Amino acid sequence: MAARLDGKVCVITGAGGGMGREAALLFSEEGARVCVADLPVAEEAAVTAEILGNDVVRVYDVGIAGLHRLLDHKNELLRARVIIVVAGMEGALPSIVASLVDVPVIGVPTSVGYGTGIKGVAALMGMLNSCAAGLLVVNIDNGFGAGYAASNINLNIENHSNKM
Repeated sequence: MAARLDGKVCVITGAGGGMGREAALLFSEEGARVCVADLPVAEEAAVTAEILGNDVVRVYDVGIAGLHRLLDHKNELLRARVIIVVAGMEGALPSIVASLVDVPVIGVPTSVGYGTGIKGVAALMGMLNSCAAGLLVVNIDNGFGAGYAASNINLNIENHSNKM
């Protein structure tokens, strides 16, 4: 088993960079109002975990539309104690991550998307219906709740390790 990074929380999202960022800039240049949904929720989770005393590793723009980008961060995933995955649309990314690692994964559905996302309900239902072991789900856009839960998990592991 791979060694764990001491005190690390990994936050993952599929938006805010790469192709998604470029598409948003292109649409914006054409006069569209553009909202990148995942990044603010992911940052809320990351900042919450940091304020609560955790070291956070951010891994952005790794959505399932470009799964190879997630695999480029395999080492960070395998060394984390707990992982927060922020995802919109169908909410599949947390299931994929949970199937790759042996640590708790906290899924955070986001409310902004297109099609039949139903303000995050589709992503929430997708995450709740996942068969991936170790996937926990917080409510739609609840970055704070995810960061707080990740902190509790991480710090409890650390405290337990120090008692041994």
